[in-house]
Amino acid sequence: MKFPSKWALATAGLAMIQSVAMADDTVKVGIIAPFSGPFASYGQQFKDGIDVYVAEHGVMAGTHKVEFVYKDSGGPNPAGVKAATQELLIKDGVKYLGGIVFTPNALAIAPLITQTKTPTVLFNAATSIINTKSPYFLRTSMTLPQVSAPMADWAIENGIKTVVTTVTDYGPGIDAETAFTKEFTAKGGKVIDAIRMPIQTSDFGPFLQRVKSKAPNAVFAFLPGGAPAFAFSKAYSDNGLAQAGIKAIGTGDIDDETTLQGLGASGIGIITSHHYSQAHDSPENKAFLAQLHKLRPNDVSNYATIGAYDGTFLLYKMISSTDGGDAAVKSVEGMSWTSPRGPVKLDPVSRSLDQNVYIREVVKGADGKLENKEIATYKDVPDLGMPAH
Repeated sequence: MKFPSKWALATAGLAMIQSVAMADDTVKVGIIAPFSGPFASYGQQFKDGIDVYVAEHGVMAGTHKVEFVYKDSGGPNPAGVKAATQELLIKDGVKYLGGIVFTPNALAIAPLITQTKTPTVLFNAATSIINTKSPYFLRTSMTLPQVSAPMADWAIENGIKTVVTTVTDYGPGIDAETAFTKEFTAKGGKVIDAIRMPIQTSDFGPFLQRVKSKAPNAVFAFLPGGAPAFAFSKAYSDNGLAQAGIKAIGTGDIDDETTLQGLGASGIGIITSHHYSQAHDSPENKAFLAQLHKLRPNDVSNYATIGAYDGTFLLYKMISSTDGGDAAVKSVEGMSWTSPRGPVKLDPVSRSLDQNVYIREVVKGADGKLENKEIATYKDVPDLGMPAH
């Protein structure tokens, strides 16, 4: 007797769960994020963003009650995240997915969400190529080309002529290096060395000594936010690069709000480009922060928090107006709204946000704490990693 394969059974289970969920007034949304290990801050930031949105708008999206189911991904863990996604779809009966911090994890689930037609909102994963791997991916964070090219423009405009690039050696880092280098050299700058650091690196001293020996005007950096980015920024100070006249520039991951105060005086003057700062001055951001601090007085908001908040907005819009699948994705393509980060639009082709990119300088705020003060704005920047750009 021939028995069906495990994959065939899983496929049948996925189809059955998806059809049953259609008739249920409660719509489950699976959130995949690190809730343990060195990147656990992402899980908390995602939960903060979701909880603020729910506190403001309630648990109902149209006629459906929304229920969130959380799964711990740890760090970059494609096999584990694929298994967690299968469990969410088959056992938990989720109809939508959200979260995802790392590019390899996103790429691992692309075939699953395509097969089951499960709209999946990326709260963080930022390599441009991801959304080309499934028509069911939508992104409410940014892409590395989107924030790296404006940093190159600002550097040229402010007299920086030579740079060493230092990036984590995986998809987002390569995207950041490529976009920055392309824009910087096109405007007349020179990249005199390009350093790619293994993703598990914890000692950045040797890399920064190599930068120091090259004596550039600046070092451009991308590392995933959290412990590695904090360690890099501390090593920049400890190895005397600032004293040597080498300016620190990079994407907003290297000085994000969850670790910013730990940098102390050594963080002052770091220049980064990103799509959000907790110090952003707008009514929407003030209201968002007020609600966050009402829920969790000691938490801060960063790019991951705002990605989750806007991601929850998209999830509610899809749930309230459709029964999922292709119609859900189509219902939000091209949508514009005002986020706590500023005006945004979900581009109907890239399914990533067109948005402002802010150049931020670490300064001491009026309350004596460090903040990412916005000093320049590049408006309505698309995903520059897409072929048309």
